Amino acid sequence: MTQRKHSRQRDAIKAFLTSRTDHPTADMIYTCLREDYPNISLGTVYRNLTLLTELGEVARISTGDGADHYDANTSQHHHFICSVCQNIYDLQIDAMDSIDSVIGRATAHCQGRIDHYRINFYGTCARCLKVHPEHHSQPAE
Repeated sequence: MTQRKHSRQRDAIKAFLTSRTDHPTADMIYTCLREDYPNISLGTVYRNLTLLTELGEVARISTGDGADHYDANTSQHHHFICSVCQNIYDLQIDAMDSIDSVIGRATAHCQGRIDHYRINFYGTCARCLKVHPEHHSQPAE
């Protein structure tokens, strides 16, 4: 493995993500870090996020809104994504044994092994339900 040059900006990006649970986008990270690092560029933020993702130090989450979100919590957990505001919330779900079993049987034909998975649940968050009461009546699929 090649030795990576130490980067204060990369450390700042990772520290910023570690301090948050709101899964910011690269643009949000860039905007917040410019206060302390006025010379940081959006390209630098994207390059470091790509590297941190490749190293497994952060996770990239696609919500369908066009912008990837980032999460420093790389432990096994799942997400609730609001279809209205695109906010992402961590979900800790303990009893996933039945899914593990079903997926194990479904992948038996290819004799493969699943090492990791992440499940996203989509719906309307409580804040958006207050602002958009019409979303109350939508049935789960």
